[in-house]
Amino acid sequence: MKIERMLTIIVMLLNRNRVTAHELSEKFEVSVRTIYRDIETINLAGIPIISHSGNNGGFSIYESYKLNHQVLTLNNMSSLLSTLKDINATVDDIELESSIEKLENIVPKNKSDHLKLHMEQIIIDLHPYGNTPDQKALVKALRKAITQTNLLTIDYRNYDNIVSSRQVEPMSLVFKNYTWYLFAYCLLKEDFRTFRVSRISDFHIENHSFERREKSYHEITASLNEQTAMTTIVLKISPKMKSRVEDVFNKEDITILETGELLIEASFPEKEWLFSLIFSFGEHIEVLAPKELRQTITSKLELMTEKYR
Repeated sequence: MKIERMLTIIVMLLNRNRVTAHELSEKFEVSVRTIYRDIETINLAGIPIISHSGNNGGFSIYESYKLNHQVLTLNNMSSLLSTLKDINATVDDIELESSIEKLENIVPKNKSDHLKLHMEQIIIDLHPYGNTPDQKALVKALRKAITQTNLLTIDYRNYDNIVSSRQVEPMSLVFKNYTWYLFAYCLLKEDFRTFRVSRISDFHIENHSFERREKSYHEITASLNEQTAMTTIVLKISPKMKSRVEDVFNKEDITILETGELLIEASFPEKEWLFSLIFSFGEHIEVLAPKELRQTITSKLELMTEKYR
């Protein structure tokens, strides 16, 4: 706690002209005598701090030292604050809230308007769709289980709407495509699995802890990507959908035909979401190849049509 307090004092002094002992004692909820001992320790560590007396007294760092050792510019802090606030809006984490407060406290008061303007210039919106209070609480609970390395029992509904009870070793929370996922080792399957948080209907944090496994989310997903079978598909899409086509597909995969229609040739993994992508273009798309995919689409359309007869 003492080291963290002294580091924060150093950062505050690097980013402000002068800070009083009384202000520091109130911020860290310690005595003024403790602050003076901290300042002496920092001086002994080789960071030159000047003590000013009088009404405008306080502590400051030699200006020449500040110019050579400034760790964060105001724009650096603005970017950090903006990102941390958006992340915290999705997880509501007390440690992140503490970090945000510390960063805000070291910004000079006369620079607060500049800070606010910079944070408005670049906005990173990480709020997931459908992020209800219940899901926010679930994400927070999952993070607690990960931090404390506690086994987790979950009721999970898969893509085929089959619910199963799983006991897992929670490894990581993954935020991808505006959706939260839990990366964990599943004791039932004896392998690593990624669970969509919105499909966890119930959970219980067990009292038993586990030893975290060496493999990470990045290692596992990289390995899976190498093993995933890819299918080259050819699509023809109406020019009315040009803007959306350019949002979804890579520029080098798109050819504009003389009719204005867009021809797309690209490789995709053989997964169920591929049908969702195709159907999202409605009547404006036609699958030209492969033949098997075209036949599957036809069968699905016939089933859909039958429901409306």
